[in-house]
Amino acid sequence: MEENPTITISQATHQSPYHLLFQALLSIPISHYWIGLATLLIIFLYNLFECHFIWDFITGIRGQSVSLTFDSFSLSCKEIVSNCPSLNKRYLVTPWLASPHLQTLFLTFVDKGPAFNYKRKIFHASDGGTIALDCLFSLDVHGDGFNMNNDMPKNDIKSPIMVVIPGLTSDSASSYIKHLAYNSAKDKWNVVVVNHRGLGGVSVTTDWFYNAGWTEDVREVVRYLRNEYHDIPIFLVGTSIGANVLVKYLGEEGNDTLISGAVAICNPWDLLINDRFISRRVVQKIYDRAIAGGLQGYAQLHQTRMARLANWDGIKKSRRVRDFDNHATCIIAKYETVDTYYRQNTSTNYLRNVSVPLLCINALDDPICTREAIPWDECRLNKNVILATTKHGGHLAFYEGITASRLWWVRAVNEFLHYLPHRRFHFQLKTQVHGLCSPFKSTMDQGPFVNVAEDGTVAAAGNELARDNGAGKSSESPETAHKHASPVTEEDQHSQIITEERPNDSNQIPSVVQRKEIGEHGTDSYAVVSHIRRHVDQLSRQTRRSMWLLVYIAVVTTWPLAGSALLFFLRKSKKISSSTVLKR
Repeated sequence: MEENPTITISQATHQSPYHLLFQALLSIPISHYWIGLATLLIIFLYNLFECHFIWDFITGIRGQSVSLTFDSFSLSCKEIVSNCPSLNKRYLVTPWLASPHLQTLFLTFVDKGPAFNYKRKIFHASDGGTIALDCLFSLDVHGDGFNMNNDMPKNDIKSPIMVVIPGLTSDSASSYIKHLAYNSAKDKWNVVVVNHRGLGGVSVTTDWFYNAGWTEDVREVVRYLRNEYHDIPIFLVGTSIGANVLVKYLGEEGNDTLISGAVAICNPWDLLINDRFISRRVVQKIYDRAIAGGLQGYAQLHQTRMARLANWDGIKKSRRVRDFDNHATCIIAKYETVDTYYRQNTSTNYLRNVSVPLLCINALDDPICTREAIPWDECRLNKNVILATTKHGGHLAFYEGITASRLWWVRAVNEFLHYLPHRRFHFQLKTQVHGLCSPFKSTMDQGPFVNVAEDGTVAAAGNELARDNGAGKSSESPETAHKHASPVTEEDQHSQIITEERPNDSNQIPSVVQRKEIGEHGTDSYAVVSHIRRHVDQLSRQTRRSMWLLVYIAVVTTWPLAGSALLFFLRKSKKISSSTVLKR
């Protein structure tokens, strides 16, 4: 009886450890395996969809603050931001949509938007193109003077006009456009949605299709509205690719623009960078394939004309947006390569010429438009641009509230644009009157530059040669230049005035008048000074951070020695105090 355990132990010692491990695994219940697999699957999906509701719960579901980027010396931007509550408060994502992919998919496939009917006007462009203008007026939403005709009322419109440019393959029926149109009309806006050519149920009547850089349709619609409604302020709102078109249009127009303000939502900014980004990961490739499928559906609607102008076989085989642009967009719009098309129509190149208040909203977790393309420095250099970024939001979603019935960016747009008509802005005009700079010319070649001497003195670098060359190549006559510049009196030749006027109201803050003396180099001297001050501020902030970091490192590294010494003195003092008590 005593030999069996010995035999069993000896036999077990000769068995393979893998065999023993396999027997141990078989002894685990199957239900535990299912629980483990489910846990791994949840972790995988949580990271794949970039969910963040656990972190939101840990941080107390307080939401994330909105990061604002603009010129710190611009009084106008500061005043506008202070009057937009949405930009100063935290943005809290709908808890059960705590993922950029969930928000984007919910917006695309689930949310249908508010229910209402547009009034349609068919607009004929100068080249024969047909554009559907879908309008929603404030009188229609509020029910006062409701007009059953589809004509745009001319005498009844007194509130500002909001012109909306949808995204790629989107039209007025898209849910996010309906959210914007309905809520803006409720806020007493007259909304005009400019559907792209061939969308909104309208056929393509010319051999030209829209693309990411086509601004002529927006330009003609804005001119038409300005001629029809002379005294009504007009504002632009662009979404996704429509935001790229908007910023490009503003840059092309410069100081001659006919609008009073604009908002760009989820702008891709740099088309080439986004082309690389959307083909980088598996999830982004899914979006790339879905957008390419939408473009194929758009081409299918106009197959007769598209097959004659482009490579139809290549369009049918396209699996990426880049493939469609190669076989359709580049051929129709006559671009040499796809990269050339992307570079020439990148809106970042035109941002410096924007001359009206522009609010740009982007989500850092946008699964389609990457944060890598956001032009942070360019937004700081333009006194008219305010960049608002949120940590979460997805692409055009930004859902808020427990029921996900509201879009945060719609509220921000209405607050921003609602403040602008109550003021008249006179922004700084550029002293350079030789037209717009080439969008492909690097801003690094145009200064302002600084020279650092051996003794540490910082001075502005001479850039007279570049300006002289630019002036020598100018093709504009003095009369043409005078049209681009505002009238200047003799007293204003040595000083430039930026005025911000408000309607007469005893409760409002008086208008601010800021005078900036222009030296020998015109506005370049002020640009150099502001450029230096900005970098000095950044350097001081970095210095403060480095100082605290050094303090932390010093405390951590010296704590063993300092702690031991402190402990020694404490024990010594206790011994002295105890001996004193015993002596007494």
